[in-house]
Amino acid sequence: MDQIMKKVVEASYLTADSAAQYRVILRFFYRQHERMRDFISPEEVLEYLRSLPAFHDYEEEQLHQQLAQLVKWNNLVARQDMTNAKTIEEYKKKRFRYQCTPYTVEIERMLIQLEKLGDQFQGSLERSQFDRLLASLAKLEEELKQPLDKPAAHYMHIWDDIFHFFGTIRTNTADYIAYINSEKTSQRMQTEAFLVYKNQFTAYLRDFIVSLQKTSLQIRERLRELDTHILAPLFEKLVEHRRQIPRLEDTAASAQEWLEEFREYWESLRRWFLGTSSSQSELEMLQMQTNEMIRRMARYVQRISERQQHFRSRKKDYLHLSKWFAGCHSLEEAHQLSSVVFGTMTVRHLHLEEATTDNLHAETWEEQPEMREIKPRTNRYREKTKPGAFRSNHEQKEKQRLAYLKEREQEKQLIEKYMKNGEIRLAEIGIVEPFVRKVLLGWIGKSMAAKNHEVKTDYGMSVKVVIDPDRIITLDAEDGKLIMPDAVFELSGGER
Repeated sequence: MDQIMKKVVEASYLTADSAAQYRVILRFFYRQHERMRDFISPEEVLEYLRSLPAFHDYEEEQLHQQLAQLVKWNNLVARQDMTNAKTIEEYKKKRFRYQCTPYTVEIERMLIQLEKLGDQFQGSLERSQFDRLLASLAKLEEELKQPLDKPAAHYMHIWDDIFHFFGTIRTNTADYIAYINSEKTSQRMQTEAFLVYKNQFTAYLRDFIVSLQKTSLQIRERLRELDTHILAPLFEKLVEHRRQIPRLEDTAASAQEWLEEFREYWESLRRWFLGTSSSQSELEMLQMQTNEMIRRMARYVQRISERQQHFRSRKKDYLHLSKWFAGCHSLEEAHQLSSVVFGTMTVRHLHLEEATTDNLHAETWEEQPEMREIKPRTNRYREKTKPGAFRSNHEQKEKQRLAYLKEREQEKQLIEKYMKNGEIRLAEIGIVEPFVRKVLLGWIGKSMAAKNHEVKTDYGMSVKVVIDPDRIITLDAEDGKLIMPDAVFELSGGER
């Protein structure tokens, strides 16, 4: 975890102010590293830079400063050069040779790979990789049936082959799926130029699916048999091979980590092909995505064809139809041909009421006809209305008003039943109706929002609510009990 959270200073040269110069210098060091030349002198670097048109006026002092900066960023390692010192002054003056660090080598490799990729995914759907992976798994299964008495390097070679083919399958397929699903590829598929490549694309995907179906079942069956318990002796052999590589680090401390690493690699391989109890395998997802790509290409081709047919002249089609009609011997025969070619001329839509009979074998012509009103299909259509007389509902409104006032008066009398000397004390009112409890709680809620805790009620009275939070009471009602702080309602105004 400490390695993950560490700041990668080795990548600072990519975003520095002089990134162009730093990148050219380190690319030169990387190429020399690939040619097995490790320590490079500043003079050689300067000669290379001045050979480039963009660095024709590059100064030696600037090179030494930038090399020192790359040493601070851990991109280069400096080693003092003790050779070829002919004078004491040359010996006292420190002269260095530089070597690029492993971080720099890997960063440059990654950048070269990204430069080749450009702004698009690449990848491919290689059928042979599945066959090679199956052959490697079969070879491993044969080795496990025998005593593991061969050199550890032999088993490491098989292990490397398996995960090399698996890594190729995983990365190439994922990149190719991403390439097909990219926005640029989708736009190109919708052009007419795609019709030239459609057969090549579909054949490529179809052959991959066929090969995948042939080998995937065999691979999955072998992986089900080869679980981590069976492979435990093999893991010990792989750890033994790691130990045989001379290293200055403490290998005893990392043996257990290596063992766990091999187990995790194998489990990732099994999950990719077999999945888990809660998720699909990546192999099944790959098959689904490949089939979806074929369907999508078919849709694109269909749309392009429809577009072409839309703008194509149908003159020859009409001339051919006119010859059919010219060959008719009677008007009745022409009507019959017209009904087949153009359909019914007068009736455009046929509406039927659903579920008019329970008989499944009943014919449409046996049902009773029904009338359907057809309305124009336009936004401006409005149904015609006839003017009607205005009706006065004064008596009905008056009855509703009197009933409402009577109801409010009854509610007011019900509230006043619990008043004593212009106050309502919750601790003393006893059992109340649900309506009264609702009204009292409403007064409390409104008073809490008012500055002076005084509100105007619907009955023409003003109520000031005083809450005693230190005294807890139980308010009994006909439908239950409510535990709450005691409150006093001081009423003023209106008729009490």
